[in-house]
Amino acid sequence: MKVLFDHPNPFLLAHGGFQTQIEQTKKALEAVGVEVEWLRWWDDKQKGDLIHYFGRAHPGYIRQAQGKGIKVVMSELLTGLGSRKTGARMAQKTIMDIARGFLPKEFTARLCWDSYQLADTSIALTSWEKRLMVEMFLAKPDRVHVVPNGVEEIFFRNQESKIQTQTSKNLICTATITERKRVVELAEAAILAQVPVWVVGDPYSKGDPYYKKFVSVVESSKGLVKYEGGISDRAKMATIYKSASGFVLFSSMESLSLSALEAAAANCPLLLADLPWARSTFGDGATYCQLGSREQESRGLKDFYKRIDKAPRAPLPCRWSEVGAQLKQIYGSLLADKTSR
Repeated sequence: MKVLFDHPNPFLLAHGGFQTQIEQTKKALEAVGVEVEWLRWWDDKQKGDLIHYFGRAHPGYIRQAQGKGIKVVMSELLTGLGSRKTGARMAQKTIMDIARGFLPKEFTARLCWDSYQLADTSIALTSWEKRLMVEMFLAKPDRVHVVPNGVEEIFFRNQESKIQTQTSKNLICTATITERKRVVELAEAAILAQVPVWVVGDPYSKGDPYYKKFVSVVESSKGLVKYEGGISDRAKMATIYKSASGFVLFSSMESLSLSALEAAAANCPLLLADLPWARSTFGDGATYCQLGSREQESRGLKDFYKRIDKAPRAPLPCRWSEVGAQLKQIYGSLLADKTSR
């Protein structure tokens, strides 16, 4: 079995969770004996049994691959769609249905709405994303598999020593410094609530006005909000999660936060924005805060911090080795179906 990984956006232009997901998925598959290569668009001699496309592939791309006997698995992050309110999603669905009926197929093909019906299998990170793929894009339920992101082994180690190693009173937030992660709003809420928060992460660009505003708020916090940039050392991040009082993420849009999963693996209590991705992933194992005014968010932050010892703990997330094994089974079933025909 040879699997080709494809993705439309160069990693050098923007770091983030999707890059981590793709890279860790490749390592996990290789660890369970699956041969994986990056798809080389310039190499017409490259061979593969299956393409795993990270994103939403164009219908023409899928048809061409299938015409050559190559199965197509698709993984798209429905970050924005999954965070919209019900009314907005229903309005979008109505517009899509009308467009399918009246607009030329050449036009709607560019939007790739039909890709979910054409792909041999789609991978959703959560049951919520699977529901969106079925309801919004008419994917067949039996062609959508829920396979969450995994967590590196180092974040699971020494869980039993959580109490002994707890040395920090900070809540930890690990996020890219950008608008949808709402770290400025979190910092302002922390100052109002007088709750110590440590933000770890890099901006896409240090010239970004949002990043500059964040730095300004940090400087005005008189040490209450700590920021030293991003941390690439995974062992160090595991130690930070284990020693933190709790984890907080007030982002307005997510698919499945890798940092929240890492914190859960380290037995760190979670305070998350009350969005469907979080509820479908952690259920009663996390504390939730409605996003709204800064005063409302500061109250949620303060209440969580005051009751941190009684905060629920999330169930342990998957390890990447488990993710690799699940995907290998899915790939194998697809290819077995191909040879049986």
